[in-house]
Amino acid sequence: MIDMSAALEIITRSSPGMVRTNNEDSVLANAPAGFVVLADGMGGYNAGEVASGMATALLGCELEQAFQQAPAWRREEGRSRACAVLEREVAKANGAIFQAAQSQPQYAGMGTTLVAAVFHDNRLAVAHLGDSRLYRNRGTDFIQVTRDHSLLQEQIDSGLISAEDARHAEHRNLVTRALGVEPEAATEIHEYEVKQGDIYLLCSDGLNDMVDDDDIAMTLQLLAVNLDLCATQLIQMANDNGGRDNVSVILVKIKHEFPARDGWISRFSAWFAK
Repeated sequence: MIDMSAALEIITRSSPGMVRTNNEDSVLANAPAGFVVLADGMGGYNAGEVASGMATALLGCELEQAFQQAPAWRREEGRSRACAVLEREVAKANGAIFQAAQSQPQYAGMGTTLVAAVFHDNRLAVAHLGDSRLYRNRGTDFIQVTRDHSLLQEQIDSGLISAEDARHAEHRNLVTRALGVEPEAATEIHEYEVKQGDIYLLCSDGLNDMVDDDDIAMTLQLLAVNLDLCATQLIQMANDNGGRDNVSVILVKIKHEFPARDGWISRFSAWFAK
């Protein structure tokens, strides 16, 4: 496994917010293995916390083991191994959370959103379910990479409501996909090229519900040289604006490129070995 620590700067932050006493968000970062995971739990008393904790713990363990066995950039099932492993391990985590919810009454109905990112060979593989998000800041260009799996997003897509009106709509947090609520997980997985200087933000909806995208972008761009302060400021902004929900952020800066070191001959051989 290539150690990604030198190529990635990663900062995590999580806060219960200003209203709730418990924090049902869970964040995990593994810089050497090049991946990060964020989950926002839902369910009855403490159940959301259990679901999100299971998601990050299971994925943290299984992704690390998988990429120790073989690098993420290799081809598997016609795509990068990073994408294949994400799909496989998210499905396993979904099954574990679903079974726990079915077998233990106190956990009935629990689930969690998920956004997970694996960095490899100058690329980024992203898996997500629900309305936790991944954004990318590249210079002055700030975009939302993931698309929410939510009732509100479906209404926007169908033209029933404008994006501007959606900011003030009720029931903004009704998700149409989540981890652990169904026997099978409808995980969305994509892969993107990354560039030196990129900053990636993973966040729970406690951030983007409280802080406009323009303000998030400005904060990332102004504090790009100090990710630690940037993460602290994002959490503070959400709480200053009401902090109605738990709020979590993971920031990942691409410090330099990280092409696969094995060279094109090894990669060519690995392609045909699969």
